[in-house]
Amino acid sequence: MAKKGGWQEFGSLSSAASLARPAAASPATPRAQQPVRVQRTKAGKGGKLVTAITGLELPDAEARSLLKQLKASAGTGGTLKDGVIELQGDQVAAALAALEQAGFRPKQAGG
Repeated sequence: MAKKGGWQEFGSLSSAASLARPAAASPATPRAQQPVRVQRTKAGKGGKLVTAITGLELPDAEARSLLKQLKASAGTGGTLKDGVIELQGDQVAAALAALEQAGFRPKQAGG
């Protein structure tokens, strides 16, 4: 017996529609139309130079695959943090070439 006016946290989960998984979202824009920016930065890295790649609208698995390709082409380490790919060192030219080969139209941002 439910209390009158009581709040039920999981009361609405009984329907089958609420238990269904959402469909996997594909990127809304094609790769050639995504605003991909490649820039050199030292901000928050303890004075170390990194190349940051922003503006990628990719699922996590594809972003990790792209990161692996970028690290191999640049011959350096890197990571994926909050949708931003960071490559160690000044790898702007290598990143621009690898992104163009992957179908993106990247632009160099900053100096």
